Amino acid sequence: MHYKIAGDAIPASLTGGEGDAARGRAIVANHNTGLCLLCHSGPFPEDKFQGTMAPDLAGAGARWNEGQLRLRIVDASKLNPQTIMPPFYRVDQLTRVAPAFRDKPVLSAVEVEDVVAYLMTLK
Repeated sequence: MHYKIAGDAIPASLTGGEGDAARGRAIVANHNTGLCLLCHSGPFPEDKFQGTMAPDLAGAGARWNEGQLRLRIVDASKLNPQTIMPPFYRVDQLTRVAPAFRDKPVLSAVEVEDVVAYLMTLK
């Protein structure tokens, strides 16, 4: 899990390549994998249960660049230590993690890049 933070972003892809936007949309909309819609709302007309505690994902690709989105997904606490957004690609310094999930990120590097690719389509 090596990446370099520059300012408010992780400029380089975690995989060295681009993600797949269709797979990213599926992760964001999945109530078991990404859990994004627990707190966020977005352009998901098929989903009647969307959160209101975090920014609407509509327009995310216009508000932030790829690197900024990547850092927010990897570990938003680097930007705001008080955030309630979970770190999706961090495994250290976590508390109350079930033994089966210790030392495993919520999303893989490929999945992070897929979510970034999808969010970039939301202009």
